[in-house]
Amino acid sequence: MSETSSRRGFLRTAGIAGAALAAGPAALRGATDGRVVMAFVGVGHIHTPGFVKLLNGRSDVQVKWVWDHDPVRAKVRAEDLQARVATSLDEVFSDPEVQAVVICSETDRHPELVAAAAKAGKHMFVEKPMGITAEGSLEMAAAIEKAGLLFTTGYFNRMDPKHLFLKAQIAAGSFGTITRAQAWNVHSGSLGGWFDEKPGDPANTWRWMADPKVAGVGAFGDLGTHSLDILMWLLGDVKAVSADIKVVTGRYGDCDEAGTALMTFASGVTGTLTAGWVDVADPVKLIIAGTEGQAMIVNGVLHFESKKVKPSSLKVPWTGLPEQPEAPLH
Repeated sequence: MSETSSRRGFLRTAGIAGAALAAGPAALRGATDGRVVMAFVGVGHIHTPGFVKLLNGRSDVQVKWVWDHDPVRAKVRAEDLQARVATSLDEVFSDPEVQAVVICSETDRHPELVAAAAKAGKHMFVEKPMGITAEGSLEMAAAIEKAGLLFTTGYFNRMDPKHLFLKAQIAAGSFGTITRAQAWNVHSGSLGGWFDEKPGDPANTWRWMADPKVAGVGAFGDLGTHSLDILMWLLGDVKAVSADIKVVTGRYGDCDEAGTALMTFASGVTGTLTAGWVDVADPVKLIIAGTEGQAMIVNGVLHFESKKVKPSSLKVPWTGLPEQPEAPLH
């Protein structure tokens, strides 16, 4: 089986599992009559506080354990969740009450943690990127599939009604022959020092995320992966790519802070993708242009026009969107 087909198959499986996980405890209920019992395995990711807040707001979920290789981080998040600190991974993975785990560790720790979770039969949410290499990521995917587990990762943009609408319109042929697509995902992380060391506050220090040897990516991969996921979900595989990726401020050494890629999709569509941590605003997210239609998402608002869809006009916001599904852990 080729690497591409393996990836595609796993993404289809993950998409189905993601929808199940978005349904929350209803997807897992059956093992218990009450709340779904979960654990955090690694709490070093910048999204961890948001996930803690989300799960604290759910009466149908109990977080029983928090483990992290840094005991201070584990203690802080366990207190936030009113959970126990696990002093070893075995405490989490051998606990029969634990049905699922949230893995928010450094990326280079994912292979060990995912393998252990799969062996223990725990469903999982794993922060992106899945792994540092394609080979390592596919090995984790194979272990998850073999164990028959529910799995999803942080690609929450697929649940956006605007993207769901665009996918449906592409399938319906409303754009005619699509000629180009442009995507952006940027913020001011480097400018604002989001990844600086915070002496005395290790639970809220995310410096490792600006170290590609640990994170697997810099700014371009960190944010660009979301846009790439949407572009490939809408338009299919990429057959050729070139990119300009660079350091801008040097705040995090040789970690890249910005980049733009030029891509050719197998379908013939030309695409560009811009991502980075050195922008003061992020107004334009996506443009799709074809011979019979065009769409753009600007300041969170979709504008859409097609010769095949009447009435439609780029001059006014498009409001006929599908209902928003619940995104896993977002």
